[in-house]
Amino acid sequence: MLDLLVVATHPDDAEISVGGILAKAVEEGLQVGILDLTTGEPTPHGTEEIRQKETSWASLVLGVQWRENLALPNRKLEASLDARRAIANVFRRVRPRLILAPYHEDAHPDHIRASQLCVDARFWAKLSRTDLEGEPYWPPHMMNYFSVHLRIHPAASIVVDISGQIEKKMESIRCYESQMSVGRSEHFPTVMDDIRDRARYWGWSIHAEYGEPLFCSEQIAARRVDQLLA
Repeated sequence: MLDLLVVATHPDDAEISVGGILAKAVEEGLQVGILDLTTGEPTPHGTEEIRQKETSWASLVLGVQWRENLALPNRKLEASLDARRAIANVFRRVRPRLILAPYHEDAHPDHIRASQLCVDARFWAKLSRTDLEGEPYWPPHMMNYFSVHLRIHPAASIVVDISGQIEKKMESIRCYESQMSVGRSEHFPTVMDDIRDRARYWGWSIHAEYGEPLFCSEQIAARRVDQLLA
């Protein structure tokens, strides 16, 4: 059973968006997993074999205990019933306490579809008298992470301090050499500069060195007043 499950549309989305949160969760002793929906291929400089190796390296860097890929069609992802069923089956199997899903507003159509799929699969996962695998399960918490394709400034519901995990986050992203280095300009600002600077911006917003934002469409409960003082 997982404490935290990140649903990523493509391999490297999890590392870019919430790599610091993943590393921090592992350091806190939580059971952490990543569900990649597609292989991310084709890309200009990658292959499925290369991406698999890069994904394995990044997973080792972060220390995540579980990772799978559903191999849904990249660039053609649809919020279909078959895709919903596949994701719901995973939710019922790994039973995450918290799901981090892509934000619903983005330039990449795959990310938008993935966001809706997570909402739909979460609902389906709790159903009884169904052809889904395993036992019914309602994931109690779902939040969204912001993608990198659309340059908007959405308001975060919470920002997680990843000051102690920023280097591990960046190391995990560098594992995806076919996406981050090959064929890209080495002049400032590089894609790696942009990723670090965004983390610095969100850290600035909470008086920390680095941070990662999350959005929640549901109310976030505080069971103790001292949780407000962290």
